[in-house]
Formats: sequence, structure tokens, C-alpha cells
Amino acid sequence: MSECSHDCSNCSENCAERKPESFLKDLNPYSRVKKVIAVVSGKGGVGKSLVTSLLASEMQRRGYRCAVLDADITGPSIPRSFGIREHATGTEEYLIPVTTESGLQIMSINLILENETEPVVWRGPVIAGAVTQFWTDVIWTDVDYMFVDMPPGTGDVPLTVFQSLPIDGVVIVTTPQDLVSMIVSKAVNMAEMMNVPVLGIVENMSYYVCPDCGKKHEIFGRSQAESVAEAFEIPHVAKLPIDPAITAMVDAGEVERVSGEYVKGLADSFEAELPVKEA
Repeated sequence: MSECSHDCSNCSENCAERKPESFLKDLNPYSRVKKVIAVVSGKGGVGKSLVTSLLASEMQRRGYRCAVLDADITGPSIPRSFGIREHATGTEEYLIPVTTESGLQIMSINLILENETEPVVWRGPVIAGAVTQFWTDVIWTDVDYMFVDMPPGTGDVPLTVFQSLPIDGVVIVTTPQDLVSMIVSKAVNMAEMMNVPVLGIVENMSYYVCPDCGKKHEIFGRSQAESVAEAFEIPHVAKLPIDPAITAMVDAGEVERVSGEYVKGLADSFEAELPVKEA
């Protein structure tokens, strides 16, 4: 065999020094994003967008510049949670994200549709392409932490995000039901296949505190968070309650005002394990 030239484009597939092709997409020259965290779930309806919003808001409160890329193209809820009504602006080449009250940068399909109730009836590859463009064609200004609100499951769009964006870690959102713990394993296994670390697990609707007696009730059954975290060696666990006050604030577009106490441990871990500032 002739000596390797290190030009893999002209190399046979069985070459020992052949490197796997990278599908990562570059940011545009006007953007800068330091860390990217994907918020995932094995099924819909578990509160993934809420967790994304809470994490981004808490890190923003801590003095970081944060952003949310809404990759749930067919079910976008991020803009409404933050009370965003205006459309994204831009030039012929690039889009400019909408900025929230606290300074969070947001991009979602609902920010470029003429009507937010207009359904997105696209095939998988087109949806995946739109998500990629949110990464490459949006001017993200000096972002310390970007949170990607992923669509549920392990289909085209999650795969595209894992392959196209430099994901530094994932947070998995679940609920207490036994079935969901099985579904969580699919999300964990996908992260492992993509060589992306699982930073933590958030159990939403974990309990309800009675306003009269103060007793904690596990409405949807006994918590599975600790057992799932132990089984998959997930380092951090957070639990969100069933709280009508939180629901009311999100519905009013005031998710940034929701207390960050429930995700404090995860936020601490981001600072420790994915630091963006000089020590």
C-alpha cells in the first residue's frame, strides 16, 4: 500500500488512518456560542419546554448570556412562555433572535411564521434543515450557554441536532410513571451513541404540596428519578412539583419570573462542569 497522504477524500474505506466524516455545521462569522446543552425527552407532554425555559432563565439570572434555540418545529411553545409576540428580524443573509425581558436570545419557528397558529406541515428532512439553519443563519451574540429545546423522541430532528450542533451535554426530562422510565432509557442510549454526556435528569410533575396541610403527595406514583439516575449513572437529579402558580406564570408569558430553586442543582453543575468564565 502506498504511504498515507492524510487526504481522506481519496482514501479507501478500510484505511487505518481514515477519520470519520464530521457533520458539524459552523456558525456564521457574526455568532459566538460557548456551550450547547440539549434538553430532551423520550416522549411528548413531559414539560421539556418548561425545563428548558427554567434552566435558561436561571443561568441568565446568574450573569451569563444565554439563548434558547427552539428545535421543536411542529410544537413550538418557547415564545409564548416568554411572552414574545413580535417577529424575528433580519437581513437577506441572517436572522436576528428576539430578546426577552431579561436579555435571553430566542429563536423559534413561531417567530418567523406570519401567524403563530399556522401549522408546520413539513416532512422530516425539511424540519431538520430548518433547525440547522437556526444554528447557522441566526446571529447569536456572545452566548455563554445555549439551551436547545428538542422535539420528543429519537427521530430525524434529534439526530440532526446531535450531528450538526456541538452538543456539550444533555438534560433528560421525564415524569414519575414506570413507562416513562423505560422511554428515558431510549434517550440515554441515544446520547451515548452520539458520545454526548447526560448532565442530569429532571422529573416533572413529581409531587404536589397540599396548600392546606402542607403534605407532599406523589400524584402520578412513586418517584422514579433516583432509581433511573442510579441505573444510568446520571449525576444530577431535579424534581419539579405540580404547581398551579407555575402554570399560570407560564401561560401569562412570565416564565422568567418563576423561581429557579427547582433547577438550582443543575445550574450549579453547569457552572462546575461546563465553565465558560475564567477562574
